Amino acid sequence: MRLRKRDSNSRKGDNGRVLVIGGSIDYVGAAYLAGMAAFRSGADLVHVAAPEKAAWALNCLSADLITKKFRGNFFTTAAINELVSMSKKFDVTVIGNGIGKGVKTLNFAAAACRKITRPKVIDADAISAIKLQDVQNSVITPHAGEYLVLMRNSNCDGNFGQLQKIIGSNVVVLKGHVDKKLGRVNVIISKDDVAYSKGGNPGMTVGGTGDVLAGLIAGLMAQHNDPLTSAKAALYANGKAADKLLAKYGYGFTASDLLEEAPQALKKIL
Repeated sequence: MRLRKRDSNSRKGDNGRVLVIGGSIDYVGAAYLAGMAAFRSGADLVHVAAPEKAAWALNCLSADLITKKFRGNFFTTAAINELVSMSKKFDVTVIGNGIGKGVKTLNFAAAACRKITRPKVIDADAISAIKLQDVQNSVITPHAGEYLVLMRNSNCDGNFGQLQKIIGSNVVVLKGHVDKKLGRVNVIISKDDVAYSKGGNPGMTVGGTGDVLAGLIAGLMAQHNDPLTSAKAALYANGKAADKLLAKYGYGFTASDLLEEAPQALKKIL
């Protein structure tokens, strides 16, 4: 597993521009964690598109995040055209973190995931809005429950072999899968490969660790690493960071703590 080396003559923006479409009046932290994780992976620029009150809160949480503010408390399809146009200026778009599961918002997520054709990471609430056949160039990061919904939407029984027949240009990262032989693992599934990744600990059940993972994957992809390598490296870094935090705090660590430790794990890969 090798990550692309940075050109010593590169300029701002050459090493990744990430757009996060996330947040709502109910959930601000998820978009923050995804955006900051993209930074911690080494991406140059991160913009967050969010409903206006969530976006103002994000500006208070970090001076590093640039926000685009949309009217309302939740995303609706009224924002689609502007966001599709906006996404063309970014290397990777992350969508779903903290957007909520209202009907109008899920309709928005389905349309956005379908119409944004540049590379994407589809996470959290957006996963339940899509079917695999409608999206492309995406890394989709479900936990076990979200995976069942995704498979039902995609008319697939969840068998990895059958999934590979319909997965197309996408990669599915199944988090926390329980395998009879390997135990609890993460599974990375593409058209041509099924890979297993161990690492991490039960402390990662704390809220937000998946948002960090999504941001890490997006940031690595934006730095011109392929989706499979990005997913594997991000899983490794997220798990190693959690293991270090477990040794330090026990089960008292948070997803925000992962933001501080993940870059050290990525440094080892580099």
